[in-house]
This record gives sequence, C-alpha cells and structure tokens, in this order.
Amino acid sequence: MTAKHIIDMTGKVVLITGGSRGMGREMALGFAAAGADIIVASRKYANCDAVAEEIRAMGRRALPFGAHVAQWGDCDRLIDAAYAEFGRVDVLINNAGMSPLYEKPTDITEELYDKVLDLNLKGPFRLASVIGERMMEGDGGSIINISSVAAIRPRKNVITYAAAKAGLNAMTEALADAMGPKVRVNCIMPGPFLTDISKAWDLRAFEERAQTTIAMKRGGQPDEVVAAALYLASDHAGYTTGAILKIDGGSR
Repeated sequence: MTAKHIIDMTGKVVLITGGSRGMGREMALGFAAAGADIIVASRKYANCDAVAEEIRAMGRRALPFGAHVAQWGDCDRLIDAAYAEFGRVDVLINNAGMSPLYEKPTDITEELYDKVLDLNLKGPFRLASVIGERMMEGDGGSIINISSVAAIRPRKNVITYAAAKAGLNAMTEALADAMGPKVRVNCIMPGPFLTDISKAWDLRAFEERAQTTIAMKRGGQPDEVVAAALYLASDHAGYTTGAILKIDGGSR
C-alpha cells in the first residue's frame, strides 16, 4: 500500500450525532485516530464530554455538545456552536437514532411515532440541509447518514423505525442530487450490531438465529463500521455520492 492509499483526515472537522456511545463513539475515536477534530453530539452532555476527553488524550481537538437533534432548534444551536469553535464542518455523520420496543402497532402512540420519525429523519434533514449548504458555499464536504437494513427488510417490531430509515435512504439520494458536485452525500446501512441497543435483545435467541440467518453467523461489532465511514468521508470516495452501503454480515 502506498501513502496515497492511507486515509488521512488531518485538519478535517467531523460532526457526529449520537457520538457518545455505540457506533457513534467508535466513529468519533476512529476519525480522531485518523487526525480529525471532532464535535461529539448527543442528548447527554456528560457522555459527550467523556468521549471528548478520550479524543483530547489522542492529541486532537474535541467539542462536546448536548443536543436533542429531533428538535430543529437544538440542531441550529449545534451548528452555530460547531462553526463558532472550528469555523467549518468538513464531514457530517447523522448517526443518532432510536427504535423503541412495543407489542403491537396500536401501542405506538402519536407521541412515540413523532419521536421516532423526528430523531431518525427530521433531525438528519435539518443538519444535512443547513451544513450541506454551508459546505457548498465553502470548500465542499461529505455527509454520511446512518440508516438500517430495516429500511429494506422491515419487520413488525420496527414499523416506524423502518419507515424513517427508508426515508433516510431516499433523502440521501435526493440530497446527493441537490448538493453535487461539491458535497457528497452517502449512507451506511448497518444490519444487527451489538451496541447499547442490543442490551434490550434476547441475546441467546439472537445468537441462535444468527447461525441460520447471517452469513457471518454473528452480530457486528461497533468498530466494524469505522473504516467504511472513513472511506466515504475521504477523497478516496471522490466519485461516490448517493450510495447506500449495506454492512450486515450477509444477513437475510
């Protein structure tokens, strides 16, 4: 491998929502290890600050920010803080999401429906629209949306989540069309990953099911999404936009 094939994010500013745990935390640390400065956003400031301390220990700058990105007002506060601190955002990763449990469709209240759609779809739209426009006015950039295979394989226990992620897939392609050529917009579509969310699963049942439904016969580890995000954010993916990359261990 020659030096030109090594992904170097030195000097880049990366904003990651849902960046305090799970895949978000792994991406935050992975981008920092590649040289980037990081804005870590999630609802709980203390959790963001803990990740920011890890990043600073790596010699990079970090801005922790408590925000509920389902609310456009919080999105705008986050954007203002990011640009006040760093002057720009080179990479936006819309990672924050939620998939609450319920027994049957009628258990989904209007409030819960709105929460799921707002966090998984409305917030990413606002952040991508505003930051993407600033990227277009500046030196360009990369936006990465984190979707889910539920978007293409919806099940009865993730109805609203699947609908939101399907919308996020469509939004990815539409924003790529709207923001090219200076801004690339892509999507990572993970399958079952063993993150904080999986603590609510029946893991024994999942492991048994994985033997027959997942080619890799296991769930993904949070750090197994990092290299894909680095690639999509970097100049190595300079001709990649509107793409939806499925990372699901060959599940079916």
